[in-house]
Amino acid sequence: MAHVLDNPVWTALSGRQKRFNIGDEQLKYFSADMASFVGLQHWNDQDLAILAERLPAGRTFSVPMSQPVPIPDCFEILFEIPLYQMVCPVLQKQALPVLPLQKLGKKQLQQMLDLTALTKPGPFYEHTMDFGNYYGIMEGNRLLAMTGERMKARGFTEVSAICTQPDQVGKGYASILLQHACERIFSKGEQPFLHVRQDNPSALHVYKKFGFEVRTEIYYAIFKRNK
Repeated sequence: MAHVLDNPVWTALSGRQKRFNIGDEQLKYFSADMASFVGLQHWNDQDLAILAERLPAGRTFSVPMSQPVPIPDCFEILFEIPLYQMVCPVLQKQALPVLPLQKLGKKQLQQMLDLTALTKPGPFYEHTMDFGNYYGIMEGNRLLAMTGERMKARGFTEVSAICTQPDQVGKGYASILLQHACERIFSKGEQPFLHVRQDNPSALHVYKKFGFEVRTEIYYAIFKRNK
């Protein structure tokens, strides 16, 4: 039986986050100002025909899957990279400084957009924060670091947008925010999961320190319809 996180976009938009689906019952995707993810149930020939027929033009889409999927020829693949999907079954709490964390909202949106554009933790758009539970470390009115949540499946919540201002790296801010996010998720009886590039050993080291384990490799592709 497939794991609920093998096809995380379909799982999220069919279940706990179905309110965000602007597609239909066979082809599910988020609005362009929230996330680029698109989901199909099986990614078989029938599903791929639906993708080719119904997916809107004029925007890019992305897919994370536990195995490579064939993107139809009517789309141009802009970027492909292997990721790891990591799950934290038991949080290994670290002794970290206690700093005030601020719940981020619309007042901090431009700073969130600027920080993610600078550090590139993954696509972040005007309404990405609607996934919820974004927290940051502030210095005055300056956002130094942040993290939040993204896709949700039965029993799992994704930690996402973990990023720090380049001149603040090394102060432990990402670890403080990661531990806080994981504690929130565990308090709801769920497990945190995340996606990370396989060529990012420093991030992998940090995540493993907190108890994250590699569950599977993830195929990730960004594509758009050919003109």
